[in-house]
Amino acid sequence: MFENKNRWLYRTNQLSDVICQFRYPEILAIEAKSPVDFQEAIREAYPQFLRRQENPSPKLTGVPGNMTLQNQPPVINYQFTSADGIWRINLTSKFLSLSCNQYTRWETFAGRLDQPLAAFIQIYKPAYFERIGLRYLNFISRAQLGLEGVPFRDLINPCYLGPLAEEDVPESSSIRCCVDTELSIPGGCRVKLHAGPGLVKRAGVEDKEVKFVFDQDLYMQGQLPLNLVTGALSTLHAQADTIFQGAITPRLHNAMEPEECGTPHQR
Repeated sequence: MFENKNRWLYRTNQLSDVICQFRYPEILAIEAKSPVDFQEAIREAYPQFLRRQENPSPKLTGVPGNMTLQNQPPVINYQFTSADGIWRINLTSKFLSLSCNQYTRWETFAGRLDQPLAAFIQIYKPAYFERIGLRYLNFISRAQLGLEGVPFRDLINPCYLGPLAEEDVPESSSIRCCVDTELSIPGGCRVKLHAGPGLVKRAGVEDKEVKFVFDQDLYMQGQLPLNLVTGALSTLHAQADTIFQGAITPRLHNAMEPEECGTPHQR
């Protein structure tokens, strides 16, 4: 599962979204005043702006036998989007994130993060980060890869399939079959991982093809110094790559049109 392998780029990658998020102790100034200076620092790359008020889900409070749901105050979410709609920055009093819906390679993603992160640190001066997270959401489409009719057991390794790894369990009989796990992994990281077939809904429209969802949410938490951000992200990315390589079979690897681009030490 964690075997170091060469790094690959896929010309037909199955990534839907890649998201990097930084959580920090709440900064009240972000909601108290519109982020004018932050927008000016990134506006050339992210000219589109949207301000949304979001209502968080109620929080369960109290002790066993006397639990109640407590409403949470609304959150202002400032959204800055690139002109082509591929890149999006979200800023709230508790987190900053960068998301991409057409991911190609890590170096491009990390490069797009430099400017907004530097501007955020300069303007708002967080004491430290409480959580640094990197999420890779894959929707593996057999139709897109020319693998129609191929069972997922030929594409995904058994530990991510549950009963579907067995020859006598047909996919058509599965109503719900997934693997959900949270692990401590090398490099001081943790990962929340969801793997399993499902129907995907995008922009309110449900895709009729059953795809294999492989969702990795990798993170570090604690009082993380600002000067360790680059190292933390490199480690998270390397672990995500290792886990994905360990999850797919050679048949799926080849169908995604791989191009070798270095050893694990060159990630």
